[in-house]
This record gives sequence, C-alpha cells and structure tokens, in this order.
Amino acid sequence: MKSGETELVKAAIAYLRMRGWMAWRNNTGAMAWSHKGKRWYVKFGVPGASDVFAIKLGSGRFLAVECKVGRNKPTKAQQAFIDDVRRHGGLAVCIWSLDDLHEYIGG
Repeated sequence: MKSGETELVKAAIAYLRMRGWMAWRNNTGAMAWSHKGKRWYVKFGVPGASDVFAIKLGSGRFLAVECKVGRNKPTKAQQAFIDDVRRHGGLAVCIWSLDDLHEYIGG
C-alpha cells in the first residue's frame, strides 16, 4: 500500500470511530518464512477485500471502505468485493478523501 493510502486508511478509521463506528484495518496478503528447515507460505484475507471494515454501533450495519489516492482506481477484485457487500445489504464505498467518506455515511 502506498504511503498516501496508508494515511487515508488511518484517517478513515479515526473518523469512523469518532462517528460511532467500530472500525479496523483489514489486512490481506501472504507471508513466507522458514523454521528449522521447513518453509511455510500462508495467505490471509479475502482477495479484493476493502482496506477498512466497520460496524455501526447500535445498528450493527456493516461498512467496507476501499481507500485510493490520486488517479488510482479499485482493481476488478476490489470492485467485485464492494459490489458483493452491497448486494448482500452492507455498505461499501471507494474513497479518495475523508470528504468522500463523510458524504457516503451522511454528515
């Protein structure tokens, strides 16, 4: 993740928590290591899953937030994840600024 996106993720989490959401960074990826001559490779997370997950305290509403900077756009897998969340009744959005998030969840 690029530095600008990292800062946007941190800001989005802080903003959501301030607005009454339980919010956290959702990590996806893979890791390889070796121990005592044995190699291990573990994938974690769901491909395309958004950067931030949140649950609205009180209502339990689920929110997925994909964070982008500049001209970056969601990958096909990221857009498919956003579409799936929406199709199943959750909230999902791709943001380029906190203003985008503020507008989406309602100010």
